[in-house]
Amino acid sequence: MKILIIRFSSIGDIVLTSPVVRCIHQQIAGVEIHYLTKFAYRDIIASNPYITRKIYVKEDLTNVLKELKKERYDFILDLHNSIRSFLVRLYLGRPSDVVNKLNIEKWLYVNFKWKVLPDIHIVDRYLEPVRKLSVLNDGKGLDYFIPSADYVSADHLPLTHLHGFVALVIGARHATKKLPLWKLQRLCSLLPLPVILIGGPEDAADGLILSAADPLKIYNGCGKYSLNQSASLVKQSKYVITHDTGFMHIAAAFRKKIISIWGNTVPEFGMYPYFSNGHMEPGMVENKKLNCRPCSKIGYEKCPKGHFNCMNQLEEEHIIAISHTF
Repeated sequence: MKILIIRFSSIGDIVLTSPVVRCIHQQIAGVEIHYLTKFAYRDIIASNPYITRKIYVKEDLTNVLKELKKERYDFILDLHNSIRSFLVRLYLGRPSDVVNKLNIEKWLYVNFKWKVLPDIHIVDRYLEPVRKLSVLNDGKGLDYFIPSADYVSADHLPLTHLHGFVALVIGARHATKKLPLWKLQRLCSLLPLPVILIGGPEDAADGLILSAADPLKIYNGCGKYSLNQSASLVKQSKYVITHDTGFMHIAAAFRKKIISIWGNTVPEFGMYPYFSNGHMEPGMVENKKLNCRPCSKIGYEKCPKGHFNCMNQLEEEHIIAISHTF
């Protein structure tokens, strides 16, 4: 049997499809799994041993579609559910099914605060379409595979961090999903362990400001490492503090202790840290007293109300208190 899985983006969403890949591989004898994603996210699946063929696309799908047409897939699993993924399924003309993203229910929650979303994680929604193939959730959580070449050895870390550190993920795609810089500064000052800041090149300037307060305690890793190298640092950390972002799910794949910080989005959307059966629950920090949350299922560049109380009213001491339970 040959199956095509479609998920074009983004980091966290692709990581969240990993149980589907594993379960299909382990429960269907002799299956071939092909995975279609954007070239920009190739590192996430490049080392996944359960995927037979990885197909990366940039902007133009034309040449890729011609190649995929030759494969004559037995089943197409669309885990993106977008116009683009629909066009792929339409062109290939093979048996397929699609994830229910519950966009109507999310829209009602965002715009009217009607809580009609079912209490089901996105991972379990991803697995629903493959039940017809007799594939079930194995309860083993997420996967993330780091190639050996991308492992960051302790020799490359500051001496102050060799006996343990906190991975603090300071970035997020949208500003309303991030703690303000002044709150991150205070959080860093209160943390009892050395800190490694995790983020991309776009977070490097904020990382420089944060690390300047205490260069021995706070190491700015933002923009210095690739995605997989940063994931290696997350894996080596004592615990992880993160916004609602892709590294939250990478940390969950490594079964790390996680404190997740929520701004304009909410865990009820079904994309909170997902662990294997019996693993610890994450510490989720959010302001539940606001009637404006959630204001978006994705995020904004600034608070629509102007007050940003979903983040500004969070207490750093509460985050520290959770860390003391680890």
